[in-house]
Amino acid sequence: MNMTTIPAKAIDGYLKLVRLPLDTAVSLLPGNGDGRGPAAGLALDRADATVRAIAATVLGSTDLRRDAERRRTAADEREKALRLRAEARNRTQQADAELATREERAERQREQAERRAEAEREKAQRRRDEKKRQAAKATAKRRQTSRKAAEKREESIESRERKARLEALDAKAEALDEKEEALTASDEANRLAGAAARTKAERKKD
Repeated sequence: MNMTTIPAKAIDGYLKLVRLPLDTAVSLLPGNGDGRGPAAGLALDRADATVRAIAATVLGSTDLRRDAERRRTAADEREKALRLRAEARNRTQQADAELATREERAERQREQAERRAEAEREKAQRRRDEKKRQAAKATAKRRQTSRKAAEKREESIESRERKARLEALDAKAEALDEKEEALTASDEANRLAGAAARTKAERKKD
């Protein structure tokens, strides 16, 4: 049996025994791949590798030295993995934050666009209502103008009719006057003729 392997095995067993409660405590720390738990485990692995390296130097144990180097290399790889995982988490968080910011900005822009669209719709509706009011006002004005023109024409027609009736009545009255004068003249002529006839008859008696 190689004498250098006995201390190496003894130190390995001792370190495993010492690490047992420490590993248990580390396993209770929070962290899933990163965080306090994995960081504490990594520190414990580095301490383990350092103790093994020191023991290998003191004992001149090649096995302990190789084991220490292997553990140190593994710790380096885990540290690198932890760093990459943390960077990835930070990038993910940053991307999530940027996405949330973009979504919030897009939502604000959408709301602003909806408000502008609603304002444009209301403005267009006001313009349509105003056009309708103007059209109704113009129609009412045209109707009023047409009604006034019709009333004026009706008044003119009635005026002409009244004038025509008055002229007809005047003509009729004048005709009646002339007829009455003619009748009066005829009566007077008859009276004079009768008087003359009576006078003539009386003369013949004498």
